[in-house]
Amino acid sequence: MRKARILYKDAEAGLLTQHDDSSFTFRYHTSWVDDSNKPGISLSLPKSGKEYHSKFLFPFFYNMLPEGSNKQVVCKYNRIDPADDFGLLMTAAKNDCIGAIRVIQIENQ
Repeated sequence: MRKARILYKDAEAGLLTQHDDSSFTFRYHTSWVDDSNKPGISLSLPKSGKEYHSKFLFPFFYNMLPEGSNKQVVCKYNRIDPADDFGLLMTAAKNDCIGAIRVIQIENQ
């Protein structure tokens, strides 16, 4: 299982988890849901206290991935399997993203 913190404008909004069966879960933090001034991170993941489940990486996060030759370069430079969308997301979206969302890997403890 791998996990990543989802930041919206440098504030932690929720947690994205890849389970051992390669499915995904996204959950907003309770404090984020309870704060009426905090928005949802996307239209496809509206702010809610429920968990979102998917058999594949949520389209919102998948669309943050580099494509084509950029993907090849990032994968080769960082030694990431091109089929590892979650690994690529945690590498490509941790610092330099278009938009307000960043994805920060949680190291195994």
